[in-house]
Amino acid sequence: MIEVSGLTYTVGNRSLLDNINFEAKSSEILAVIGPNGAGKSTLLKLISKQLKPKIGSIHINGTDLKAIDLKTLSKYRTVLPQSHFLNINLTVFDIAVMGRYPHFKSYPEPIDIEITHQALAEMGMLKFKDRLIHNLSGGEQQRVQLARVLAQIYDNPDAILLMDEPITGLDLQYQQIILEKAKSLSSTGVTVFCILHDINLAAQYADKVLILKQGQTMGFGSPQEILSEELIFNTYHTRVRRLQDQNLGYPVIMPVS
Repeated sequence: MIEVSGLTYTVGNRSLLDNINFEAKSSEILAVIGPNGAGKSTLLKLISKQLKPKIGSIHINGTDLKAIDLKTLSKYRTVLPQSHFLNINLTVFDIAVMGRYPHFKSYPEPIDIEITHQALAEMGMLKFKDRLIHNLSGGEQQRVQLARVLAQIYDNPDAILLMDEPITGLDLQYQQIILEKAKSLSSTGVTVFCILHDINLAAQYADKVLILKQGQTMGFGSPQEILSEELIFNTYHTRVRRLQDQNLGYPVIMPVS
């Protein structure tokens, strides 16, 4: 569970986040959407402890983030970044086993190797475990990265998964693979915090949506509750039509001229 209260973050005289409040519960996907410069990545960096807030609080599973050291945090909090490109051409297994680093001292134990293999198998990448990462497509590389974070939080229902635009640049098939896996993880109790640009994917997969604009909250709630034509126009300055298919449990947003 992630609880954010009164979170404000400034750089110099510029406010990047202003009094942000929300709760992402266990077994939920929280999608964060908003235009460029809204403060989405800054919020993720604060929750992942890459940045330190001066005003407001962040609690992870009931504990103040300030009181959790990085070594302890890394055992149950993991981050899937936007970029999947690596300068070093490692093997698929070498990258995936990095997720187990917080769980062993010098060398991976047999259990760590077993979990890494299992994570790769779940992402359909075990057969590529000895292949160099640069020889894979962008979508395949992102699946390896997801296997890495799966290995890090494997079989931990209290885990926190932070995803920073994880499907950027991927085709439709890989977008679905990544988000379906996030949905599957949330069903086991994992709290998923996911930054997305696609409003329709947020509506389809998220239990709750947080909409930011220029560091301020425009809306927070279920997709059905808050994804209105008016709110989207006020956030993106784009006219849309909200459609509701009776066979779908979520709204569909379509831009109109």
